[in-house]
Amino acid sequence: MDREVVLAILVALCCGAVLTAAGCCPTGRPVASSGRTLERRAWRRLWLPFGPALFVFAALCGWALVEPACAERVPTCLVWAALPFAGVVARAGWRALRSLIRPPDVAVATLGLLRPRIIVSPCIREALDDDALAAAVEHERAHARHLDPLRLWLAQFGSDLLWPWPAAAARFRCWRNALELARDEEARHSDIAGADLAVAILTLLRRGQRDASLSVPTLGGDESFVEERIGRLLRPLEADAPGSTGSAVWLVAASAGVVLAVFLGAELGERVVRALLTAF
Repeated sequence: MDREVVLAILVALCCGAVLTAAGCCPTGRPVASSGRTLERRAWRRLWLPFGPALFVFAALCGWALVEPACAERVPTCLVWAALPFAGVVARAGWRALRSLIRPPDVAVATLGLLRPRIIVSPCIREALDDDALAAAVEHERAHARHLDPLRLWLAQFGSDLLWPWPAAAARFRCWRNALELARDEEARHSDIAGADLAVAILTLLRRGQRDASLSVPTLGGDESFVEERIGRLLRPLEADAPGSTGSAVWLVAASAGVVLAVFLGAELGERVVRALLTAF
């Protein structure tokens, strides 16, 4: 087989196995009084299981950079072992493509990955008063400013790569709920009354229960989360949370780890890959 084909098989097998092992590890729900702080912490926890697989991928790329472009013999059992992981990737890709299709009737939502736009159903415009409508639109504007449709799409794809572990779905659900709390908080910092946004949420909830064809993606969560969200909106607004340097630290550490993994792959990858191929 060509070097690129061997690399693809090894990536599917090794990275898939590491990702599957890391994805089953449960992570606790982050705690923070500020919605935006909670969202940042939940976002980092969402992607934490991908760290080990990223380093393995970088090491394999380091091996491929120095490996001569000659034919390699891959045992058939390794190819069969890599197929389930390739199937998970194919499933995640199919679900990602299918999610790009717009729902038939959206109540209030922000759509578009790179150029988000706000959609408000005519029936929702009639159901909400001016203050509640302005609150709902300001919430969606906060989603658009942060490119949240793209982030949701990437987060769903990443969580699908960890299928079928329940912990991956729990991390995604936790982050999605935290995202709504963060955008509620941001809307209130734009001089939107929490009570007006609460009225909009409850009206959307009633409309969605009455009309099953009406999609209400902005609500998120279950009944207990809606209660938590309404409770936060009716409490005094938290002080503006300062930006965290945690993300920058994680990024620098991950970049250094990737560079080190590429170097180790270039230096030691040949012996490790040969041992793996000959063991089977």
